[in-house]
Amino acid sequence: MAVNAAPWPTELTLDQPAKMLKMSFDDGLSFEFTYEFLRVQSPSAEVRGHGPGQEVLQLNKHDVGILELKPVGNYGVQIVFDDGHDTGIYSWAWLREIGENQPFLWGRYLELVAQHSAESK
Repeated sequence: MAVNAAPWPTELTLDQPAKMLKMSFDDGLSFEFTYEFLRVQSPSAEVRGHGPGQEVLQLNKHDVGILELKPVGNYGVQIVFDDGHDTGIYSWAWLREIGENQPFLWGRYLELVAQHSAESK
């Protein structure tokens, strides 16, 4: 019986002027992520917390840049952002998941930012 392998990345490219990371998988799916989206969706404990309800809303990341992508084994990449954030491993599975759910995740993030802004007034 053959084992189905998870989709494997075939392209991971930074477009610095556009502040976009472009990613393709061997099954034909591809995604474009803004640097801001990647920063606010970081899989790090600093952003996700250590359990449900411990998430930390990331604000004012629209101008964030990426300084470097560091390979982590065969399963992902560490992204070094120019705001000093460099924790969290973006596994291929995580990037695939947030790529497939990008419209929902981005919309939810914008809702949380708007809610925070309204509460801060």
